[in-house]
Amino acid sequence: YTEAVKWYTTAAEQGFSRAQNNLGNMYLSGKGVPQNYVQAHMWFGLAFEQGLTKAGENRDKVAGRMTPAQIDRAETLAQQWEPK
Repeated sequence: YTEAVKWYTTAAEQGFSRAQNNLGNMYLSGKGVPQNYVQAHMWFGLAFEQGLTKAGENRDKVAGRMTPAQIDRAETLAQQWEPK
């Protein structure tokens, strides 16, 4: 999983929506990275903004496990995010 996270991160940081969704799933499940709902929500949100419908469903699912403060943090990170 660690190797997958490495490649998903590289592609996600370049703006590829499927990689962003996959990276969100890794953070959601804690595979290859520590489980982090804020990061999962952020990556799902970014992928959804590009039209990946499934990412919106994933974002909504993880939001159900988060506090309002965590959701605010994830949304702030997504707003500040820029492709590399």
